[in-house]
Amino acid sequence: MQDRYGLELSTSSAAARDAYVEGIDQMLSAEAGVEDSLAEALEADPNFALAHAALARQHQVYARVPEAQAAAATAVELRGGTTAREQRHIEIIDLLVTGKVPQALELIGRHLDDHPRDAFALAPACGVFGAIGFSGRIDREAELLRFLEPLATHYGDDWWFATVHAFALIEQGQWDRGRRMAERSLEQRPASAHGAHTLTHALLEAGADNEAIGFLDGWLADSDRASVLHCHIWWHYALLRMAAGDDEAARQAVRENCFPEATTSPPITVFSDSSSFLWRSELAGNARDVDAWERVREFYEAKFPRPIVFVDAHVGLVYAVLGQTEQLQACIAELQELGEGGLLPAGTTGATLARAYGAFVDERWSAVIDLLEPLIPQVVRIGGSRAQRDLMTNTLLAAYVKSGRIDEARAFCERVGDRRPTRPVAGFELC
Repeated sequence: MQDRYGLELSTSSAAARDAYVEGIDQMLSAEAGVEDSLAEALEADPNFALAHAALARQHQVYARVPEAQAAAATAVELRGGTTAREQRHIEIIDLLVTGKVPQALELIGRHLDDHPRDAFALAPACGVFGAIGFSGRIDREAELLRFLEPLATHYGDDWWFATVHAFALIEQGQWDRGRRMAERSLEQRPASAHGAHTLTHALLEAGADNEAIGFLDGWLADSDRASVLHCHIWWHYALLRMAAGDDEAARQAVRENCFPEATTSPPITVFSDSSSFLWRSELAGNARDVDAWERVREFYEAKFPRPIVFVDAHVGLVYAVLGQTEQLQACIAELQELGEGGLLPAGTTGATLARAYGAFVDERWSAVIDLLEPLIPQVVRIGGSRAQRDLMTNTLLAAYVKSGRIDEARAFCERVGDRRPTRPVAGFELC
């Protein structure tokens, strides 16, 4: 029994193998149906250790921590009858779901030396929310590309590897090459949400907004709401519509696909995309939707009892907008203390961002500029894509505009001249 990459699987059931392979492909493409496929695999072979490990990873993606750890523990219990490759694969997943991400990344590197085509062991290191993306390192985008490039010869024309390789290229400014890879990947698996997301980024980074809208108009029409990327791709579509001046279409896209009650996407995506959209909408000159902000706050407090990378970079938005000064100051103090203690990958970046958002709501424009201007080169540490980090760029540009420092806003855009996606900021011409 082998998977799609020619790697041995320790199961005697062809039905279990086929369902597992389908489940893995669904995870790698961010399509719906993962849990059904893995349940089918485990029904056919309850002792299939790798299927339990895959289920653990699926639970982790959706922040179901107890379920993830239980499934990983089952995989560990069953690994005795598996190959050495599978045993290390299970160890990687177990490290990830128990919060030992740096150790997992180190083990992934060693594992790939022996098994470069173990795609599902490689996948957690990839992307802006992966082990490298959330490492807090300032050079993590270049690091990911260096990590992937030597593996390309092992994957050939594989649609999944083309997707993650393309995204890494795009984040390093190689938009044309990344676009060609993403288009080729989608030709092979048109329903791949990861492929659609990657192509969207290629178009955004190149400033091809109209082309991106046209692509998403067609692709989203047939997309599955249960996809792990459902909310996020609609978020991109909403921002494109807002940049094009169609604010109502943008708000409708978010209301129906991104707000907590409208999607089953992972909590980290729902919170960051909802809060980011609401803030960006105000920067673009639209009225504040207090009810929506309240729903996002309630969701945050229910889902995130403790700081978590990338979420930290958005939580200050909520408390600042709602005028909850006490909660904002408590949040800043906690993020500052944890950051100074080395307990947050991005250090004190989240605390500084929260201070800047509070200053922005208080209309202390010079304070916003003083906080954000030196921080912008460091913001990469929070994780997320270049497009997501435009949230901070937009805020800085808006502060320049509101303080009458238009020339400085233009000078800032010139300094980042290698990349000019649209930035809808009221009172400022798009870069």
